Amino acid sequence: MGNEQIKKITSSHWGAFEAIIENGKLISTKPFEEDLNPNDISKFIPNAVYHETRVKLPHIRKGWLRNKETRNKNLRGDDEFQEVPWDEAIEIAAEEISRVKEKFGNQSIYGGSYGWSSAGKFHHAQTQLQRFLNSIGGFVGAFGSYSTAAAQVIIPHILGINFLNLIFNFQNTWPTIEENTKNILMFGGINPNNSKVSMGGSTRHENDLWFKKFLNKGINLINISPQKADAPDGANWLSIIPGTDTAFMLGLAFELETNNLLDRAFLKKYTVGYEKFKMYLLGENDSKPKNAEWAEKICGVSADQIKSIARKISKERTLITVAWSLQRAQNGEQPYWMATTLAAMLGQIGLPGGGIGFGYGAIGGVGIPIKNFGGLSLPKGKNNVSDFIPVARIADMLNKPNTSYEFNGEERIYPDIKLIYWCGGNPFHHHQDLNTLHQAWKNPDTVIVNEPWWTATAQRADIVFPSTTSYEREDIGKANGGDNYIFYMPKLIDPVGKSKDDYQIFSELSKKLGAYNEFTEDKTAGEWINKLYNEFRSFLNSSDVDCPSLDELKDKNWFKLPTVGKEFAAKPFVDFRKSPEQNKLQTVSGKIEIFSEKIESFGYEECPGHPIWVEPDEWLGSPKNTEYPFHIVSPQPNDKLHSQLECAIADVPNERPTPVLININDAKKLKITNGEIIKIFNSRGSCLARSLLTDNIREKVISLPTGAWFETDNHGLEKQGNPNVLTFDKGTSRLGQGPSAHTSLVNIKKID
Repeated sequence: MGNEQIKKITSSHWGAFEAIIENGKLISTKPFEEDLNPNDISKFIPNAVYHETRVKLPHIRKGWLRNKETRNKNLRGDDEFQEVPWDEAIEIAAEEISRVKEKFGNQSIYGGSYGWSSAGKFHHAQTQLQRFLNSIGGFVGAFGSYSTAAAQVIIPHILGINFLNLIFNFQNTWPTIEENTKNILMFGGINPNNSKVSMGGSTRHENDLWFKKFLNKGINLINISPQKADAPDGANWLSIIPGTDTAFMLGLAFELETNNLLDRAFLKKYTVGYEKFKMYLLGENDSKPKNAEWAEKICGVSADQIKSIARKISKERTLITVAWSLQRAQNGEQPYWMATTLAAMLGQIGLPGGGIGFGYGAIGGVGIPIKNFGGLSLPKGKNNVSDFIPVARIADMLNKPNTSYEFNGEERIYPDIKLIYWCGGNPFHHHQDLNTLHQAWKNPDTVIVNEPWWTATAQRADIVFPSTTSYEREDIGKANGGDNYIFYMPKLIDPVGKSKDDYQIFSELSKKLGAYNEFTEDKTAGEWINKLYNEFRSFLNSSDVDCPSLDELKDKNWFKLPTVGKEFAAKPFVDFRKSPEQNKLQTVSGKIEIFSEKIESFGYEECPGHPIWVEPDEWLGSPKNTEYPFHIVSPQPNDKLHSQLECAIADVPNERPTPVLININDAKKLKITNGEIIKIFNSRGSCLARSLLTDNIREKVISLPTGAWFETDNHGLEKQGNPNVLTFDKGTSRLGQGPSAHTSLVNIKKID
């Protein structure tokens, strides 16, 4: 008999693909036939699935196991592990969870799942963990995401809408833009690579096709970013100093105001507070008019260019877009607020192809004209603990328990966390200032992790349960928005080692903790998948969408929901524009808030009642620039999603340490050649990187993508090229408390 080869379609966050299984082993992958522009991330899956770094048995850290008094917490991250049978590991973990609950209460448990571990809807790690913790009394959770934390706070204040709802359901779609827009002013660009991934999957990857249409139509694309590659080929690149976009926007606004190029009628009818903002803009409060010459000194874009752009966007239909990266910086609320103000001054909010847009290119699906039917998901249950932290403040929480902090108008107290349970993510990839997090991580009594691989997070746990990957269990793939495909995700291979899926792990723990019925409702994973899919199918059928049965979906592997016509594609703020009294926004005033009395009442000097330019602690215009003359930006990687599949990618020759983009002229001054191993450092830490010379990045700016697994030598030097040993861990402001990753200065040194 020959080799038995089976081909099956499944889904992932970066797209669907065909898996080739031979004699029960996943050997290769091929692109999905309907993908317009497939990426090649999936080619790393076979090597990652069988990689030597897989966790194959439960492990418990020896210091924690042998010393129940001190637990040798100081050894966390530097200790050895002991293999433990499943039943014994479950018993030990359940006893520890029970001890913490009884002694300190559920408010001492942090449910730290954060990350995209699976495109499947049932085996979504965060949902599984939160349902389990809710079944035993609750946990301290987190607000927002590292991607959009500041935006998730500021947008409801100024536009009265949930941010994620806005980006998928209330923005101009690509067909509307093609038909109506003359100028797209892209602050932070519209990255062609980031748009290839999305929560729950991004299947057809249409963005490149649409931008070719825009160029053929003659739409003026202006990429305002320190990197040329932050926008598709053909866009006009306007190089800007990182972190200064708000100053640039203020320069544009000054030109609009002083040359009477703005829509005063729109401002009067649809907004509140412009007159107060205008006093700041004209310098009546501080004797500093925010004119083009003022802006040039800050942002590095010439005054003539600012004036020219202001004239052009005032005369033609213009869409102002803002990348997520801009709000991942100190005072990151300001560019979002100022961009909305600028769009309001143009008076085009609510017109097809005009106004304001967020997150185009930041994630797949934004701009796609698809009706969002929602997504099937496992109910999380009720959390009896009301406490939470802003998601990026975890190191502060662990280092400063029971101390106060401010967030969105509230004075809150950091909880005293005794137990962290992490599932489906790697904080030692996405958090800032990892050396500080490494120390903070030693404070809780216990850290439990469900993880397929020995990531930096797993290495810093006390109890590690080996969990399956998406390819070792069955599930249903359905994106939350912007994608109209549903996939049956079959079990492709048997679990590697003794790994179990999260549902099995939590079922066994809940049984020991007396919450089995509440967590499982006496259903197997297969029964849950059947129930959730049938409920979703009934909803679709009630919406006149003919959806196949689960058995039919299994046979075909995938199903395509209908797209929608132009009547859906041009809806953002249209009703509000038609009748602002009848269709009020969910803001305090019911209108667009250029000035917010509510935010003003919080008394935050760095975030007053209207948008302002606030000088960050670190930027190319700050005194620290003398010691650290380079601004580092840390975008998402092109070769994977977050840190997934990193173990396989790190095996590729010359891929690690991570390549860092350096301007050719800067490299020449430092006598750095292409492909050379260099050291990047500041007061927070240091890492190695591999130089990649280019003229497509602004001088004095370097770009080191995230995603490398955090690994240090005996001297604290990070060896793989993880930029988050260098990044700044301070809240964006007291309003949003988001991450400030892009507010970081560094120096570069040749390695002899």
